[in-house]
Amino acid sequence: MAKILVVDDEADLEILIKQKFRQKIRLNEYEFVFAVNGRHALEQLQVHKDIDIVLSDINMPEMDGLTLLSKLGEQNAILKSVIVSAYGDMDNIRVAMNRGAFDFVTKPINFKDLEITIDRTLKHVLMLRDTLKAVKENNILKMYVDETVLNFMGGKEIEQAMFLNEIVEGTVVFIDICSFTSISENESADKVVELLNRYFDIMVQEIIKEKGVVDKFIGDAIMAVFTGEFHIDRALDACLSIRKIIDQQEENIGTTNFKPKVSIGLNSGEMVSGNIGSSTLKRFDFTVIGDTVNVAARLQAAAVQNQILISAKSFELVKESFRCEVVGNLNLKNKKEPFMTYQVLE
Repeated sequence: MAKILVVDDEADLEILIKQKFRQKIRLNEYEFVFAVNGRHALEQLQVHKDIDIVLSDINMPEMDGLTLLSKLGEQNAILKSVIVSAYGDMDNIRVAMNRGAFDFVTKPINFKDLEITIDRTLKHVLMLRDTLKAVKENNILKMYVDETVLNFMGGKEIEQAMFLNEIVEGTVVFIDICSFTSISENESADKVVELLNRYFDIMVQEIIKEKGVVDKFIGDAIMAVFTGEFHIDRALDACLSIRKIIDQQEENIGTTNFKPKVSIGLNSGEMVSGNIGSSTLKRFDFTVIGDTVNVAARLQAAAVQNQILISAKSFELVKESFRCEVVGNLNLKNKKEPFMTYQVLE
């Protein structure tokens, strides 16, 4: 469903919009929000953060449409605006386009033309969002986000959008291969990389199967993030599968049989999602940060072989679906009080 903000000081326009688009409103294809001027529009955008398109007049009291365009460009690079105005001269069109308008419709309104313009603008917005999502989730591109890549993928608007940060609700998991350091210290580089890549590939397949995203590889560990419906359940299903499959692996290395094990820390809650890195290096990493992430990392560090540690808060969310066992209070780094933990058995 497209959510559209209409900004116009003509009271009759709201009635007309609702009449002309009543079928699409009834079918939940369009939802309209209304504002009487630019200032009111900015207030509405604070309340309705999921607006896709802005339809704005030019001549309005308090804040006109051209000023509003400048403000919108500062707030949200993906949000697109269409000017709907009787002032259809070339000067106004050029100013509007220079300030970021996606299109221009003149009054009196041809509503069939307006509908086509809305649909075309919406397709552009959805394309930008899909492209941004692909960049965020692609573990190769997100390591090499430079100006050339950005221009190829959509130019300045994508570059701006990549720096939009948000609070997300989800589950973060750290999975470490136990005792792998000893292998890396005693075997050839080729053998070390071969084994590590093989184990990582097993983990990644299980993470993807449960619709998780591999955030990064850290030495011989993986950080993964799960968001959306039932994120903690899907994360635990992935962890249990990884533990089972990795436990079945065995390597003959010289005179030693190496049986890999994993230690896992999992935590669920709010996280800050953003593009973290250095503008000097032109290297940024889409990742999540915050206390939820830190606790998951600390739980992994405290976990022993084949152990999946979770917090008491996470336990309350999964206790009816997974068999867990209390581990007790652990002293986690940067936590003043002992931290109650549980291990997930199956």
